[in-house]
Amino acid sequence: MSLDVVTFGCRLNIAESEVIRREASAAGVDNTVIVNTCNVTGEAVRQARQTIRRIKREKPDANIVVTGCAAQTAPEQFAAMTEVARVLGNEEKLSAEGWRSTERVDVGDIMAAKLPHRHGIDHIEGHTRAFVQVQNGCDHRCTFCIIPFGRGNSRSLPMDDAVAQVQRLVTNGYREIVLTGVDITSYGADLPETPRLGALVKRILRDVPELARLRLSSIDSVEVDDDLLDAFATESRLMPHLHLSLQHGDDLILKRMKRRHSRGDAIAFSNAVRRVRPDVVFGADIIAGFPTETEAMFQRSLDLVADCGLTQLHVFPFSPRPGTPAARMPQLDRGLIKQRAARLRVAGEAALRAHLERQVGARLRVLTERGGIGRTEQFTAVRLAQPAAPGMLLDIAVSGHDGRQLLAA
Repeated sequence: MSLDVVTFGCRLNIAESEVIRREASAAGVDNTVIVNTCNVTGEAVRQARQTIRRIKREKPDANIVVTGCAAQTAPEQFAAMTEVARVLGNEEKLSAEGWRSTERVDVGDIMAAKLPHRHGIDHIEGHTRAFVQVQNGCDHRCTFCIIPFGRGNSRSLPMDDAVAQVQRLVTNGYREIVLTGVDITSYGADLPETPRLGALVKRILRDVPELARLRLSSIDSVEVDDDLLDAFATESRLMPHLHLSLQHGDDLILKRMKRRHSRGDAIAFSNAVRRVRPDVVFGADIIAGFPTETEAMFQRSLDLVADCGLTQLHVFPFSPRPGTPAARMPQLDRGLIKQRAARLRVAGEAALRAHLERQVGARLRVLTERGGIGRTEQFTAVRLAQPAAPGMLLDIAVSGHDGRQLLAA
């Protein structure tokens, strides 16, 4: 008998899939494929449904259980699929008790979740870097975003638990740890003494001296605290790469998104980090085609690539999520949205090529992954010249690039 987990979406889902695998096994679940879904876009939900149908064709005798954010926000949609045996909520998926439940649809009120799960993991299957979930949920209500309704309100892992989890993974051989969550820069607001993310980063680096590399997942720059900036200035083991949740480059659109930063704030933040850590690189999430976006407004997003010095873009064509305020705003033509997303991707590709060109001739330290790839401290992909076991830290010379990744000499 077998138990497989198919994961969609973010690093948080990847980390939680390891907990799912362990807790479902402990509950005696077998002959089952668990689909851990994402609902950040309509396309993510469509891909999950398509995968469920494919799995049933390939494994007609397997039970399919659907969980994750899409299952939490639209359980009835998946329960209506004949291929699906059970639907499990985001809280229920993380405990053996949830997997022992006999209810076909077991999805609780995620807004009632008050405490984080203290579910330590020993490894992340298929990954050479490990993800530690230090925070879950979000207290903000951006008008385009459905994630809080899948994850609940913000709740933080106590520092002692976070440090212990990092130590556990480092002891198991991981050289790089990524701190992850839904809104990690809100870390600590719900904890006694309200520690900030910067304090957690410094504590991990102090208490786990064997950790070679610490990395942050996506951050909201407006929430970054002074301790975190100081850590970037003084801690070489904190990797010089930040992925920013920017979403747009126009102030009026940012207000309509209910974001808490302005265009000027984003530029000032990137300049401030670059002053204390000159080798830092920035990626960013940007939405193309938000309701009411004019060509001039869109151009400000394009300009933000150069103004913030971005090197890699995650471009999202606007996708109206049911129940969100943005879904009720005047919508743009889908063809125009796709066209603008394509233009943003072209700008992102050009910025990446320029970044790669600047690295040619440099000597860089990389963490090796599967498939003959390594990642620099700036998270740039490198095609290795010689095979290497995953999880090694190597010094390599850069001989060139192919427009997408660096090439080792």
